[in-house]
Amino acid sequence: DGMGNLRITEKGLKLEGDSEFLKPLYAKEIRSRPGNPLYFQSARNVTVNILNEKTKVLSRLVTGPQAVEAHSQKFEVKTLSGKLLFSADDNEVVVGAERLRVLGAEGTVFPKSIETPNVRADPFKELRLESPTRALVMEAPKGIEINAEAGSLKATCRTELRLESKDGEITLNSAKIKLPNLPQGSSSSAGSRQKIYELCVCPNGRLFLSQAGTSSPCQINTSVCL
Repeated sequence: DGMGNLRITEKGLKLEGDSEFLKPLYAKEIRSRPGNPLYFQSARNVTVNILNEKTKVLSRLVTGPQAVEAHSQKFEVKTLSGKLLFSADDNEVVVGAERLRVLGAEGTVFPKSIETPNVRADPFKELRLESPTRALVMEAPKGIEINAEAGSLKATCRTELRLESKDGEITLNSAKIKLPNLPQGSSSSAGSRQKIYELCVCPNGRLFLSQAGTSSPCQINTSVCL
C-alpha cells in the first residue's frame, strides 16, 4: 500500500503533498494530479539535462536565481500548431512571428548593417530614422523610394542639403515650386525695369533673383555669387 504520503497504484507511485528526495530519482514520466500544476522547487538551480547513451550532455536547461539558460545546438519556440516563432543557432537567429515588436524606449540598436525589404511604422504612427551622432546611409542598387501618399515630406538639416545624380537627372515635378529665401541681386543699369523677377544662376551654381530688364538679364553689381 505504501508509506506516509507515498502510495503504490496500478499506474505507478503517487505522492500526496510535498516530497523531498535526498538522492537521484529515476522515472520515465513525472506528472501532477489532473487539474493541478506541477512545481519544481530548489534553493539553488533547477537543471534539466538530456544525455546520450554515453551519458554525455546533449542539451541543458538551467533555471537559476540570476537567469534562465539553455545550452543546445539549436533553440526553438513554436506555437501549439507547430508554427515556428523563434529559433537560434550558431549561424542565425530567426523570428517567425508576423510582427516583431520592440518595446524599449531607446528603440532597436544594430551595431552593423540591417537588410530588409520594407521599413514602416505602426498605423497612425510616425516613422523616424535617426543617427544622433553619425551619418544615416541608405543604399540600394536599384533605387530608393520615399513616398508620403496622404501627407507632406520634409527634409531638414543643419548645414547642407545636396541632391546629386551622377549619371541621371534630378526632376522636380510639381504644380508649384517655391524657393522663398533666394537672395535678390540689384541691376547696375538704370534702364526700364519690370516688377518681374528672373531666376539667375551664378557660375558656382548658386541661385538668385534679378529684376527682369528690357536688355541684358541677370546683370548684378552685388556679391551674391561670392
